Amino acid sequence: MVRPVRITIIGAPVACGTEVKDTWRELSQWISRQLQTRYGNSVRVEYHDLFDPACPLIPPGAELPLVIAGGEVLSSGGKLSLPLIRHAVEAIEDRPAGRLHDGRRRAEAHDGPPAVDDLA
Repeated sequence: MVRPVRITIIGAPVACGTEVKDTWRELSQWISRQLQTRYGNSVRVEYHDLFDPACPLIPPGAELPLVIAGGEVLSSGGKLSLPLIRHAVEAIEDRPAGRLHDGRRRAEAHDGPPAVDDLA
């Protein structure tokens, strides 16, 4: 059995005038439905509110929304991008186990932002 590609999206409610909107959660649910339609059970999307006790550690300097694909920071700040997430899922599915998107083994990767798995 193949392990599903895990996509983690971390966001927070946004104050808008006199109300609070949970836009990133809603967009994450939409992205999850789109990915499930395309990839079935081979992709699992998790949304965490920044203030949830179960929220994963945030890398230093990260901005919301934070998207983590396969244990690596995919995007930080800006917009949630379905095409970017979809390309990451396809790249993760195609690479050999234990390798990063650029072909290096996880232990060889020392430059750039740390993988989320490395922060725990």
